[in-house]
Amino acid sequence: MSAQQPQAIYLEDYRPPAWLVTHTELNFELEEEQTLVRARLNIKANPEVSGKPEPLQLHGDDGMELLRLSIDNQVLEPQDYRREAGMLTINNVPDQFVLECVTRLLPHENTALEGLYKSDGMFCTQCEAEGFRRITFFPDRPDVMSIFRTTLTADKSQYPVLLSNGNPVASGDAEEGRHWVTWEDPWPKPAYLFALVAGDLALLEDSFTTCSGREVALRIYAEHKDLDKLEYAMTSLKNAMRWDEEVYGREYDLDIFMIVAVDFFNMGAMENKGLNIFNTSCVLAHPKTTTDGGFQRVEGVVAHEYFHNWSGNRVTCRDWFQLSLKEGFTVFRDAEFSADMNSRTVKRIEDVSLLRTAQFAEDAGPMAHPVRPESFIEISNFYTLTVYEKGAEVVRMLHNLLGPELFRKGSDLYFERHDGQAVTTDDFVAAMEAVSGRDLSQFRRWYSQAGTPRLNVTDRWDADAGEYRLTVKQSCPPSPGQEHKQPYHLPLAYGLLDEAGRELRSGVLEVREEEEAFVFSGLESRPVPSLLRAFSAPVKLEYDYSDEQLLMLLRHDTDGFNRWDAGQRVCVRLMQNLIRDWQNGQALQLPATLVEAWKQLLQDEALDPAMLAQCLRLPSEALLAELADEVDVVAIHEVREFLRTSLAQALEQQWLAAYQRCDTRDESYSPDAASIGRRSLKNLALGYLMATGAEPWLELARQQFEQSDNMTDQQAALALVAHSRHRESAAELLQQFYLQWQHESLVMNQWLAVQASDPTEGALERVQALSEHPVFDARNPNKLRSLVGAFCGQNPMHFHSEDGSGYAWLADWVLRLDKQNPQVAARLLTPLTRWKRYDKVRSALMQKQLQRMMDTDDLSADVYEVVSKSLV
Repeated sequence: MSAQQPQAIYLEDYRPPAWLVTHTELNFELEEEQTLVRARLNIKANPEVSGKPEPLQLHGDDGMELLRLSIDNQVLEPQDYRREAGMLTINNVPDQFVLECVTRLLPHENTALEGLYKSDGMFCTQCEAEGFRRITFFPDRPDVMSIFRTTLTADKSQYPVLLSNGNPVASGDAEEGRHWVTWEDPWPKPAYLFALVAGDLALLEDSFTTCSGREVALRIYAEHKDLDKLEYAMTSLKNAMRWDEEVYGREYDLDIFMIVAVDFFNMGAMENKGLNIFNTSCVLAHPKTTTDGGFQRVEGVVAHEYFHNWSGNRVTCRDWFQLSLKEGFTVFRDAEFSADMNSRTVKRIEDVSLLRTAQFAEDAGPMAHPVRPESFIEISNFYTLTVYEKGAEVVRMLHNLLGPELFRKGSDLYFERHDGQAVTTDDFVAAMEAVSGRDLSQFRRWYSQAGTPRLNVTDRWDADAGEYRLTVKQSCPPSPGQEHKQPYHLPLAYGLLDEAGRELRSGVLEVREEEEAFVFSGLESRPVPSLLRAFSAPVKLEYDYSDEQLLMLLRHDTDGFNRWDAGQRVCVRLMQNLIRDWQNGQALQLPATLVEAWKQLLQDEALDPAMLAQCLRLPSEALLAELADEVDVVAIHEVREFLRTSLAQALEQQWLAAYQRCDTRDESYSPDAASIGRRSLKNLALGYLMATGAEPWLELARQQFEQSDNMTDQQAALALVAHSRHRESAAELLQQFYLQWQHESLVMNQWLAVQASDPTEGALERVQALSEHPVFDARNPNKLRSLVGAFCGQNPMHFHSEDGSGYAWLADWVLRLDKQNPQVAARLLTPLTRWKRYDKVRSALMQKQLQRMMDTDDLSADVYEVVSKSLV
């Protein structure tokens, strides 16, 4: 590590900007070998900041070439300003002036994919969080909001499409076969929301009539070969626009809304005002090339970025510590949209599964931080599950505490109060306080305290008095920088059921104290509690359910989420017992009660197939690892495989019946919720049939692979065969799939991921070979996530090989990518950060690779922050 270590930035040091930029005019001369950017900034001293104006400080990447700088048409000489540590400082400027500067960029050399870069010959930008400072000099912070006018000039034949934020206001031809377009965005925005795109793109057009009768042009752009994959995104966009009007009263505010699909992109998508730039994986969808999960991802991400138009753009965050202000609120909004469009219960199960495995692990690891962090070294490292998913759960709790009507009034007031402003999470909560008349000061601890709270619930039944008492104790374990936590204010949704499953009481308990009791009177018999319904708070619930109680809840609970959760608790308890048996050398046995419970579920054809598939899916290895005090990778894998195989063999005929009644090969593909549910159950059943090892089911999987008219069924069959003991068939189907889809980049990502997650022997050798395959491109974040990310995150048996080879392979990649794309490098590093959770041998080997990275010279701030915090 170099002697000069990156320094942390602290929330407590926030100061309002000394200078504001009222108007920004940008001119881009886009050429093959360089781009010239001419910026004209109308700057004035911030009237809210008292005292003499400070020197003007503008952010600007050290690698950016400055060609010319002037103030009010007076050219500045090098001695008139100072450039150091990513800042340009000018002393003695007037209170109001026009700054002009010209910079030279090399987009074709920009492998970090921040600022202006090229993706497969297309110019595009990514400016969140701090990419704009790679384009020109600017006070690049969210609380400096400006009106932008942008002119793009480029070769007309190579770049016929020229896009930027806002509405197009002028265009024309220039000399030497070039042309230009000027865009004007009437709404003030911070620089991180700036965007441009230039390329030869195909276009899908439509329109939307807003609730006030305005006609909005809708345009989605992609490469010409992908034009047939845009219709679903367009439908999703129109559904999202209508939903946002009906549920939140938010109408779109420009004449045009655009989406562009980009193959080289660090994130999923970006909500730039009026010009959303998307990773191709989040916008392209076609039945033959996209799975059901891919369709749902497109629908959710399109909605998410559109919803940002208000919760993120019209009202933005004051500073990057407030990132969850826009992201947590918008994730909640897109989750509710997806729940309304599909199955609400299944959506909730999917979201909570991610939270329990990945976000709870983040809360328990070295990178743990509050939803509103107190400090950071590199903001890119805080685009986390805590900020997004846990932040959404915090918003959901407000919704649960206030109810939908007051929550809607609170959001209306929030938008009304702060339209055109950059604000904080406190401002959001204050709007909810204002409409409800409630004091939410204790609730704010959810934004300032890190970690996952634990609720320990006990009960007591007084038969003579007909009184049932629930005692709730809350606690939260220490996290980096926070040893002691104060009690949270949280909603605990509940139901009380009798032994037959009839609901006696239901409601929401507000938990505020470290310990408190809730008493229910007038009951005739001891109830069975259904606790934390719909996962009403992001906590770990501890209640000593008996297996009989859990099986009753699995069969009868009126809350769909808790039905699923009861089944998961049964399986987790069983698997934890089996892990101990395996570790002690005892024979593993499958309880008859579990077989009978699953048999009853499989034979109940009245159950929703989507819900049934969730209930019959075993807890993941990742969840079992998260719940373990010390992760035993081998024991977890062996026990889960034993249980999967045993259930497959014990219920073989029931799995076949489920497969047959859900077989959709005679139907045309549809991504509607009912069809997705049937395919989900069918492919789950096929997975269990394959687990028996019987030859007929291999043939059934091969038939599905060859006869399917959709990627969901074809990829499911491919993965099942590829991960089986039938190695010749696996190699054959993988080759067929490659030959069929080698020209579809997104499908090849799936091909890579299937092989990277293959748990059979030789996994590391396979991914090493695939990293040299022509279909793999180490410059492309999607390819890196599909191969390196999938192996390290979805193949625990081989990534955690006892010889440490998987750890060394990941560290090699991180160090290589750190010079190329530090954001991606830091995100891939996550599996090594949890080294303290493993046995001594693996722990030491993981720590060794972290130290190796720490000892490397010129480590980026992105990777340095993750590594240094992990080694503490």
